[in-house]
Amino acid sequence: MSYAEAKQVSSDVIPVIDITSLRDGTDAETVARQLHAANTGLGFIYIKGHGIPNELITKTRAAAFEFFRASPKNKEAVRVSKSHRGWIAVGGAKMEDDAKPDLKESFVWGYQDKTGNMPDDHELRGENQWPTFLPNMENIAMEYFEAAHLVAHCLMQGFALGLGLERDFFLQTNDAPLSRASMVYYPAQPEAAGKDQFGVGAHTDFGVLTVLCQDDVGGLQVQDINGEWIAAPPIENTLIVNVADLLSRWTNGAYKSTPHRVVNRSGRERLSLVLAYDPNPETMIDARDVFGPGCTPENPPITCGDYLNWRFAKAFSHKKA
Repeated sequence: MSYAEAKQVSSDVIPVIDITSLRDGTDAETVARQLHAANTGLGFIYIKGHGIPNELITKTRAAAFEFFRASPKNKEAVRVSKSHRGWIAVGGAKMEDDAKPDLKESFVWGYQDKTGNMPDDHELRGENQWPTFLPNMENIAMEYFEAAHLVAHCLMQGFALGLGLERDFFLQTNDAPLSRASMVYYPAQPEAAGKDQFGVGAHTDFGVLTVLCQDDVGGLQVQDINGEWIAAPPIENTLIVNVADLLSRWTNGAYKSTPHRVVNRSGRERLSLVLAYDPNPETMIDARDVFGPGCTPENPPITCGDYLNWRFAKAFSHKKA
């Protein structure tokens, strides 16, 4: 498979940042400066010291593989709802209007309270669908969601400090977030699929922040500032985090939301665990709140909820139906 090549680059192009001293408060300012520099550069970062136990990652991956290897009949019972919860089959998503649908399956779930309930206040909010043939799936998935959400909270605090804001600036409306998590399964991509077929086509992420736990298979590629594609290979015991479109809008373009794609040329199954962090739907995204009333926003203010409704309607077939 000779298409979609990506250049191998030195480790400083996508920096590796240890956030331990941000998490424990011993030296938050130094980490905040490092995060700020990375976000105003490529917008992709490897994170060490994230605090998610390896045991939790391992059991979440095992549950995901058990789900995706199950029969279509079993998975069909939790087919994705209009509120974007459940199983998305191959062909259910594409990132550009003129692209082929992505060659992947996903299982999506989101925030719920300790009793399993969630607010009914947005189109991307609905009951999580848990497969009955995997009785432990809910507990495992929600444990991972909460752990990854803590990482996102910590990073958002670091971003705020890096911008000279109060530590909790980005977390003021966060008691019922619109965050979603996904188990994403990529089959080995056959060469016959063609040069315009991707596991995930080139795109930028929709919301505020993405926290990605990739496996050892590889295939993630990032577009650099010169338009060249570079490899973002797995690094043991790290996560990859990247600025998404809504955070770039919130920071008036200072933080970069960078195109990326996945090509699974390994001949093996590939699995990623993804948290898409977003605050409450009523959260106003206005660059003037970040930079002051003298700032001229590149985009008009919009709520997080309204923005995500617009983006999801363009990308997912179940939202268009």
